[in-house]
Amino acid sequence: MARILLLHSMYGLRPAVHQAADRLRAAGHEVHVPDLYDGRVVDTPEEGIEIKEEIGRDELLKRAVTAAAPLSQEGLVYAGFSLGAALAQNLALADEKARGLLLMHGTSDMADDASTDIPVQLHVADPDTYEPVDWLNAWYLRMRRAGADVEVFRYPGAGHLFTDSDLPDYDADAAEQAWAVALDFLSDL
Repeated sequence: MARILLLHSMYGLRPAVHQAADRLRAAGHEVHVPDLYDGRVVDTPEEGIEIKEEIGRDELLKRAVTAAAPLSQEGLVYAGFSLGAALAQNLALADEKARGLLLMHGTSDMADDASTDIPVQLHVADPDTYEPVDWLNAWYLRMRRAGADVEVFRYPGAGHLFTDSDLPDYDADAAEQAWAVALDFLSDL
């Protein structure tokens, strides 16, 4: 069983995030799902970007750190969707007790001197306007150089947030495939 901190996308704490948490719990994991937007949920990328910019990246990261702090002592698996994945990556790389990193639909930049030995799994659309191929290739190389054991799964033709059944990006086949692989990954942690 893994203890997981699951962070939502720029759309907020949507039903799909709760459904993902329930799926992980059904597999025997302890899952914590903080609301980084204080109850706000949006329906469009433009609205999500507006809230993200209003709150600010530093404040979002601070909120994520605050959510993780009381849970991290025993080792967390950090996970997230898009924006939440970027935040999860930052938290995991800064937490010496992190047990793993599950990225759904997103990554983040990282320091040149980053160092980690955690297993990392990324699930991303192919192509993805938010995660261009050149960026992903550079991200992969930097993550490997940092010492992470990295797996990347690309889903041709899927939309950016292909696991969210309430969004136009949803791809049922890609979502089921991603969750099957992710659950195997988590069971090994």
